[in-house]
Amino acid sequence: RRLAHLGVASQGQDHYNRRQVFSALEDDDHVTVVAPELCAELQCRADSKQIQWPQQIFKDKDLAGADIVLTVINDGDESRRIAAICRGQCIPINAADINDLCDFWFMSTHRDHSVQIAVSTNSKAPRLANRIRRQVASALPRGTGLAVEQIRRLRRRIREVDPSPANGKRQMTWLTQLCNYWPIEQLARLDSDNIDDLLDAYVQQADPKSVKIAHKSAPASPVLGGSNEHGAASGSLVLVGASVGDPDLLTVRTHRELLQADIPVLSIIKREVYTARKFPGAASEAQDDLNRHELEELAKGKRIVRLKQGDPFAYGRGGEEIIFYRSHRYEAQVVPGLSSAINGPGLCGIPVTHRGVTDQVLIVSGVNHDGDLPVVPEYLDTRTPVVLMAVKRLPAIVSLLHVAAYPGSLPVAIVERAGCSDQRTVRATVASIVEVVERVGHNASGLIVIGHSVNVLSDAAIQDRFLDASTLGLHSAE
Repeated sequence: RRLAHLGVASQGQDHYNRRQVFSALEDDDHVTVVAPELCAELQCRADSKQIQWPQQIFKDKDLAGADIVLTVINDGDESRRIAAICRGQCIPINAADINDLCDFWFMSTHRDHSVQIAVSTNSKAPRLANRIRRQVASALPRGTGLAVEQIRRLRRRIREVDPSPANGKRQMTWLTQLCNYWPIEQLARLDSDNIDDLLDAYVQQADPKSVKIAHKSAPASPVLGGSNEHGAASGSLVLVGASVGDPDLLTVRTHRELLQADIPVLSIIKREVYTARKFPGAASEAQDDLNRHELEELAKGKRIVRLKQGDPFAYGRGGEEIIFYRSHRYEAQVVPGLSSAINGPGLCGIPVTHRGVTDQVLIVSGVNHDGDLPVVPEYLDTRTPVVLMAVKRLPAIVSLLHVAAYPGSLPVAIVERAGCSDQRTVRATVASIVEVVERVGHNASGLIVIGHSVNVLSDAAIQDRFLDASTLGLHSAE
């Protein structure tokens, strides 16, 4: 299907343009955007050949070959003229904010695997449609989309062993009983062995209600001391963000989870503590060791709180751990924490954004997969790059900054042990930071902050709290 998107990149319509083009691409449409200029996102899609973009004002010939048309322009008369042409050529059209011209409307959609839910208000209250869609989606049982995928696998297997069209009614009756009786959450947890058991039950025409499925491992219970559907004790796992620095900066939820844990990982709790022994070059082995230990404890029905520095999902391997434990039929809860990338600089008097100075933050890991150096983003005057786990590689990072044309006078700060009683900030510039750090030394756990936000609050009152390059007699380097 070919969609002609006729529009202009006006400030008030950018969001509408982006959203409708994205929806069309998700439906595998071939999209042509006719406009003299594009917003940044659509420009990126044009550069990557996701959309076609004749850089021009609309001409009637642009409708050639279009299956549907969307107009997003500020000229009502022109929209009506285009709509008349489309109707003469039997091309459905949607004219933004002019309902009487529309042959169709875009819906607010929720997608979860093969499950799709669409809500429409016939363009009368699109914002309310979004709210209705969110409320409907929130009422769905967890794993609804995955349950549909498992039923699809089972249907395919049934048709393989019972391919006769004459048995279609028997297949449908048996599957209907299964879908009506079994909880959706349980269907979502089916694995290959479970589907084999259900297939055997179908072949024997056993009542789906009588089929007992034994999962390889009990799913984690969301409450302490839970159990699975067979009554056996099941452990539970919570990934908790420890935030930064002093224990006083733990969130209330984190503190509560630690007090409830059977096996926490913080010494302030007077219970068994297991510590991940992650050393340079051996982090993956330590991760595997910790996973094995926790699986053993979960099988005993223990409640484990896994404390992560900062936030579990900000370079904390939280996503990897979620996937690992799901493969063993445990669903971990996640308690967010304060990421050092944002709060570390803040605790040392560096706002990562500041009105009129910097309006965006980019977080980069100094150690990528297999130990590779990071890809340094292009220089942008209003951006604050924050590089984690990179102080030991400072000379190499600075070399990359020079290659990417970062000004030598651009402020740089090394933030160490933020939130602790011995926190320290070393300030210099791109040109001088390596020399400064060589003189004062560094803590391997520090992070690097780059950009004009570094010095935006560094007045006399604040400077007394920090160590900067001026204390080293390097005034010229500033």
